[in-house]
Amino acid sequence: TEITLIDTAGIRRKGKIVPGVEKYSVLRALKAIDRAEVVLLLVDATEPFTAQDAHIAGIVLDKARSVIVVVNKWDVVPKDSYTIDGYRAMVRDTLQFLDYVPVLFISALTGQRVNNIIPLALKVHEDRHRRAPTAELNKVIRAALGKHAPPSRSGKRLRIFYATQVASAPPVILLHINDRMLLHFSYTRFLENQIRARFEFSGTPLRLAFRERSD
Repeated sequence: TEITLIDTAGIRRKGKIVPGVEKYSVLRALKAIDRAEVVLLLVDATEPFTAQDAHIAGIVLDKARSVIVVVNKWDVVPKDSYTIDGYRAMVRDTLQFLDYVPVLFISALTGQRVNNIIPLALKVHEDRHRRAPTAELNKVIRAALGKHAPPSRSGKRLRIFYATQVASAPPVILLHINDRMLLHFSYTRFLENQIRARFEFSGTPLRLAFRERSD
């Protein structure tokens, strides 16, 4: 497999972008995000997150790039301060990433789990380009409807007639429904989670699109 690695200058730990070298390094990072399919967002386990970290993470999400959060210097973090699960939850909450984003804990100094980075990035890239077979996708949707009834309003219930994947990198699932006004954010998230449980799409944003039809 041929891959291209795009390295960027480190961004100093400040809450705002200042003129000079730091501004240039941020612009380099933004250009790298534009070129990349999978972004490795490197954070330092020994330093607090900043508004700039969240800003970069937000750009990654807005551009629908696949992402892995790589936490460096995990070897020097007192293990009574954070568990891996607790720190992972804090990373996702602070950077507003959902559960589909892998968080990998490494040490560049000792080499701990460094060898896992490229295989994980290749897995995320594969999932970014994954195609969900239409028959299997509709089976998942039918099971989801049976597990959790869709929302209704004034006696009218949301109906999902058919689903198909219309794009990849990132994947887009088109669902044919009876009435867009019956959609609710929480039910859309439920459907996304059910699709992810079957097809994974790790590290990759999954977009659900809806089209109305009468029957």
